Formats: sequence, structure tokens, C-alpha cells
Amino acid sequence: MSRDVDELYDYDHIRQSLEPTMFALRLARTTLVLGSSQTLDVLDPTALENVTVRRRRGGGGLVVLQPGDLWIDWWIPSSDDRWSSDLHTSSRRAGGWWRDSLSDVIDGPVSVHEGSLEGDPAHRVVCFAGRGPGEVFIEGRKTVGVTQWRVREGIFVSTVMPMEPPSAALAFLAQVPDGLAAALDTYVSPRVRGLNRSRLLDRLGSVSGPWQSRSLPLDA
Repeated sequence: MSRDVDELYDYDHIRQSLEPTMFALRLARTTLVLGSSQTLDVLDPTALENVTVRRRRGGGGLVVLQPGDLWIDWWIPSSDDRWSSDLHTSSRRAGGWWRDSLSDVIDGPVSVHEGSLEGDPAHRVVCFAGRGPGEVFIEGRKTVGVTQWRVREGIFVSTVMPMEPPSAALAFLAQVPDGLAAALDTYVSPRVRGLNRSRLLDRLGSVSGPWQSRSLPLDA
């Protein structure tokens, strides 16, 4: 597959900003977000007719976003007190913001993965098939994925809380590694369904802020 993939944001514009910013992505239809090092070759071209394909800057694999999923990003300039030179510290801090916010709106234990990246390397074609620093779990089920893009001007931390199991990604892959379907079935807590989205967003902004807030519609 040779066609270009548009980036999710104008990252070059973002990195020029001195203003700490919290982004909330709003989706009109199914959107596939490739990791920075992935190519379209990982996708089945016959499955892409009614979806949007974008690319993010930052590590990790494919993320399938559906309307209703919660995708939150933070731009942290290097001049901000929340900036850290340590990659794991930045991820764990973002996970802590999610943990504290979710603990206020749901029942059940919420935890943050404090260790390094875990999981079968062959499964990393899909972002939710492993666990990384800062990622959030409810009752042992992965609920929030975390990745980041670091430049000299700051850090762009991306997080997503899907409302449905990320096994939907299997339908878009050109090849499905052995064991990936079973790995993905272990994720996403049913407790996130029916959450008050506005309340959770407000809480995320409060525990992590202050920020300039931006809502980004992605319609095509």
C-alpha cells in the first residue's frame, strides 16, 4: 500500500507552543491510528473502505478508535514543572492522573503499571496487546493505554480509554499473529461503560492541570 497517511495532529505546530495543553479528541466514525513506525502494510486494504486512517507520533502499535472512546493527550512544554527528562516518569504521571480520576467515578480497584514494557513482541502490532509504564488497569484489566512523543521543546503524552474490547483491531490487520486474539480479549473493564464522560474529563483536567483545553473533532 503506497498512499500517504495524514498525521493525527499538526505536531510541528504543537511543538512551537509554550502553553501546556490538554486535548480531547472527538470522533465521528471509526478511526485507525498507526504508531509512528508502522506502515500501511500492517493493514488489510480490503477492510479500509469505511474508516479513517491517521498516524500519531509516538511508539506503540495500531489503535482502533470508535465514537464514544476517550482519547486524551497532553502537551507538556519543557519549561513546565510537569515535564520530566525520564520517559517512564512522564508515563507514570499521566497514568496517575487517570487512576485518581477514575477512582472518583467508578467502583473497583484502579492501578497503574509501574514496571517496564511487557508482552509478546509479536503482539505489539496492536497497542493494547501488552502493558507499558503508566498504563491503567481496573480489576486487573487494561483500561487506559499510554504512549508519548518526546522532542526538545516538550513531551506529548497520548492516552486512550476504549469503551469496547480492542479486539476490533483484528478485522483490520493484514496478518494476525498467533495468540493476539486471546491477548486482546483480556482487556477493557466493563466498568467503563456508561461513565459520565463530562465528569471524567473535568476530573482529569482538575487533577492534572492547569491546562489550556482543546477539543479536536475528527470527522474525516
